[in-house]
Amino acid sequence: MYTRLDDQIEASRRSELEAILRSCVHCGFCNATCPTYRLLGDELDGPRGRIYLIKQVLEGQAATRLTQEHLDRCLTCRACETTCPSGVQYGRLLDTGREIVDRQAGRSFWDRGIRSAIVRTFPYRRRFAFVLKVARRLGPLLSEAVRRKIPTVPPQPQPAQWPEPRHHRKMLIYPGCVQPALAPAIDLAAAKVLDRLGISLLQAKIGSCCGALPYHLSAQERALALARRNIDVWEPYRRQGIEPIVSTASGCGVMMKDYGRLLKNDPRYAEKAARFSAAVRDIAEVVAGEELSVFRADGRRIAFQSPCTLQHGQRLNGMVEAILQKIGYRLAPVGDAHLCCGSAGVYSLLQPDLAAKLRDNKLQALQAGQPDLIVTANIGCLTHLQTGARQKVVHWIELLQ
Repeated sequence: MYTRLDDQIEASRRSELEAILRSCVHCGFCNATCPTYRLLGDELDGPRGRIYLIKQVLEGQAATRLTQEHLDRCLTCRACETTCPSGVQYGRLLDTGREIVDRQAGRSFWDRGIRSAIVRTFPYRRRFAFVLKVARRLGPLLSEAVRRKIPTVPPQPQPAQWPEPRHHRKMLIYPGCVQPALAPAIDLAAAKVLDRLGISLLQAKIGSCCGALPYHLSAQERALALARRNIDVWEPYRRQGIEPIVSTASGCGVMMKDYGRLLKNDPRYAEKAARFSAAVRDIAEVVAGEELSVFRADGRRIAFQSPCTLQHGQRLNGMVEAILQKIGYRLAPVGDAHLCCGSAGVYSLLQPDLAAKLRDNKLQALQAGQPDLIVTANIGCLTHLQTGARQKVVHWIELLQ
């Protein structure tokens, strides 16, 4: 694709953006696996069309609210990247395009308020837990439209019996932002599973949101500040020899694995960020490398929903399924497993109609094999699917504890 970027684009971004744009050969294979294109049938709601919109803005054409609307509808699921024969790094282009379009086109007062509230609440554990608690108590007083947006996973007691750090092998886990309030049992299950495998999982005493949520909402400086904070927290653990960083939320994992790239131009953090990203492991990567004979399946038939951040972001497609099958679980077939469930961070809040359609399509595919249980690997997918599922939805690591 021929490009001629506007002189106002920062030099540090120019070469990367030009390379991404020029790698696109207009083949359109991406549209076949794009959830929004499949739903809406609009070229501008598929990756190829959005690339053209971003290209126009980068070349100096004024951004409009209509351009912004088409970019907002993208889930950032990155299924198009898995499909693309040319290796177009669409996700990187989209994040830059959204930031520039938002800056140029602006947003309505209402839209700015919602996004600001999300960015200032969700990444902070105590704030999010407080807002969630209040929302659940006010549930009967709220409209049905608002109630549907409150996660239906029942509040769980904070786990108290975290395994003692008794093993020579030690790894670190960050509590994250929303998962401790929505499903604290997930990290506890991970700690118990690793304990049985001879690994002590330590909780970082301080730490913050991985930064994915604000980063994809064009609050990139706030996101990078969160990333730097996490890196600073890890450094003392690294010096003690506790290097592996375990993530039980695939959405957090893909963001933390990208710190090295995002901070490569930061002279103070470039080297530390690269070390941090190299140390991040999804919980599936850790478990897959261990002897699993200590675990036994309980006979239930399982439907696994592979989050986009796991299969397209981290490129770990099939790893969880292989673990579950090795242990003895029967896996139900899932059609169109590459398609997004509609959660996509806070997409289900900002694009509720599209998110609901994608959720229903995903649940239909998951339930077609008549499973006893639906399992996933990301807290966002879990809470979104649970709003419409007949079966219980849990994190796969909870099956092994």
